[in-house]
Amino acid sequence: MKAEKLNKSKTENCRGFVLLLTLVLLIVFSTLAYILSSRLQSRRSRNVYIIDYAKARYACDSAVKYAIATLDEIEPRLIERPNEPDFSDLFQLTEAQYEQFLTEWAEQNQLQIKDSFQPMADVTDFNDVNDFNSLADFRFLFEESNEPDALTVRGPYGPPWPLVAAPIEFEIGAAKVRIEIEDENAKYPLGWALLNDKNIEREAVAGFENFFEWMWSDVNNIDNVAEDIEKIQRQLEAISQVKPFKIKFSSITKLERRLVATARSRTTGTTGTTRTRTVRKTISASQQENAQSVDFAKLFHSSMLDSELLARPTVESEKRNESALKYIATWASTKVNINTAPRHVLEAAFIFGGNEVKIADEVILRRRIKPFENIDDLKKQLFAYSDSVEKCERFITTESTLFTIKITAVCGIAETSTVIAIKKQGNKTTRIAVIST
Repeated sequence: MKAEKLNKSKTENCRGFVLLLTLVLLIVFSTLAYILSSRLQSRRSRNVYIIDYAKARYACDSAVKYAIATLDEIEPRLIERPNEPDFSDLFQLTEAQYEQFLTEWAEQNQLQIKDSFQPMADVTDFNDVNDFNSLADFRFLFEESNEPDALTVRGPYGPPWPLVAAPIEFEIGAAKVRIEIEDENAKYPLGWALLNDKNIEREAVAGFENFFEWMWSDVNNIDNVAEDIEKIQRQLEAISQVKPFKIKFSSITKLERRLVATARSRTTGTTGTTRTRTVRKTISASQQENAQSVDFAKLFHSSMLDSELLARPTVESEKRNESALKYIATWASTKVNINTAPRHVLEAAFIFGGNEVKIADEVILRRRIKPFENIDDLKKQLFAYSDSVEKCERFITTESTLFTIKITAVCGIAETSTVIAIKKQGNKTTRIAVIST
C-alpha cells in the first residue's frame, strides 16, 4: 500500500511539474511572440515613415524650386478696409471674446446692408414678381454676413494677418503641399532687444517688455511673466555676445590681400608664379544688412533661444493659434511697417519716440481708410505727434521689404517644412536664407 501511494504521489508530482513547465513555456513563447510582433510593427512603421518622409521631402524641395523661380512675381499690395474691423487686437482676445466679436460684427454687417438698401421708386407694379421692392429680394446680399462662422477678419493685404496672399495648396505625388508668404516687417524685430546704444537702450528694453506683457498678461499657464521675460533677455544677451545687432549701415571699404597668378613669360621661358596683391573691396549697406540677416537667422533659430517658450500658445482652438512667436520677426528685420503691424508691435516701435499708445490708436484708425503712403504722410496726418514720429523714424516704414515663404509638405504621418527669407526692393528680389526642418 505504501509503495502504491508513493508511486501515485510521484505520478501526480510529475504531472504538476509538466503542467508548470508547459505554462512557463507558453508564457515565454507568448512573450517572445509579442516582442517579435512589436518589433516587426515598429520596424514596419519606421519604414513607412521613412518612405513618407522621403516623399514629403521631395515634394517640399520641388515646391522650394517653384517658389524661388516665382520670387519676382511677388507684389504685395495693401487694401483699404474702411468698414471692417482692424486685425490689431485679435491677439489678445480669448476664444469666447473672439466668438462674441464675430457675432457683433455679423449683426453690424446685416444692419449696414439693411440701411444701405433703398427701395425702388414707385413707378412699377408692386405685384410684378420681376420688381425688386422687398428686402427679401436682397437677402442674398447679407445672408452670409449673418453667420459668424463665415466671417474672417482680413489683414492688410486681404488674407488673415500676417499673410501677404492667400495660401497656395497643391499635391505632388502623394504629398500635400502648402505655400504661405508672411510679412516679416509686420512683426516685432527681436533684434531691437540687442541694441547696445545708450541713447535708446531704455526705450528698447521698455518696448521688449511691453510686447511680452501684451502677449503673456492673460496666460493662465505662465505663473510668473517677469521670470520668463528675464529668461528670454538672458538668452538674447548671450546672443549679443556672439554678434552685435545693428540697425544702421553705411558702405565700407576694406583692403584684402589676394594671391594673383602671373603669366608665363615666352621671352625668358620662366614659368608663371603667384604673388600677393592688395585690393580694395567696397561692401554696400544693403550687403551688410543681408549678411546680418543671415547670421541672426542662424542664431535666433538655434538652441541659444528657447523657441518652445516663445511658441507656448496663448490661445489655441480650431480657428486660432496665438503665441508670442507668431508676432516675432526672427530674421533680423530692423523696421516695422506701420500699415501692417498689430497694436503691440506698433507700440514697441513708437515707444522710441514717446506717446506710443495714442499714436498707435491713430495709426490703426486711419490706415483702415487708406494706408499711409510714406513717413511724411504719417507726420502730416499726425501733426500733433510729428516730433515723436521723427524720433522713431529709423524704426518704422510704410512699405515692407522682408518676407518669408513657408513651404510645408505632408505625406502620411510625415511632415517637413522649409522657410525662405527674401528681401524685395522694387523689382529686385534677393534670397537671404533658407532653413529646413
